[in-house]
Amino acid sequence: QVQLVESGGGSVQAGGSLRLSCAHSGYTRTTFYMAWFRQAPGKEREGVATISNGGRTTVYADSVKGRFTISRDYDKKRLYLQMNNLKPEDTAMYYCAARTGAAGGLDPSKYNYWGQGTQVTVSS
Repeated sequence: QVQLVESGGGSVQAGGSLRLSCAHSGYTRTTFYMAWFRQAPGKEREGVATISNGGRTTVYADSVKGRFTISRDYDKKRLYLQMNNLKPEDTAMYYCAARTGAAGGLDPSKYNYWGQGTQVTVSS
């Protein structure tokens, strides 16, 4: 049973920083891509960043390039999202996701494992 559990969300003022963490377990295969998505009220879920199995390839949404950094720690079985210079438009529920096989990019329909989400609220 694959499990993804996010943590680290909270409320910050614009310009502040947060670090999201996703603890993952239950994988029986060694190759899997992971990603962060977010969903604001009334909006569709959108991709934020994704990272390859080896951690050498990352992809970011244009809206977060230069501000967010995705990384993973294999020993600790964790995925991270460092978010700097946060803006009010970053306010959303943030989800950790994973898929096995080929890269899924920032398309949420390509991911078959999801966490429960962690709320990020940025005030102006």
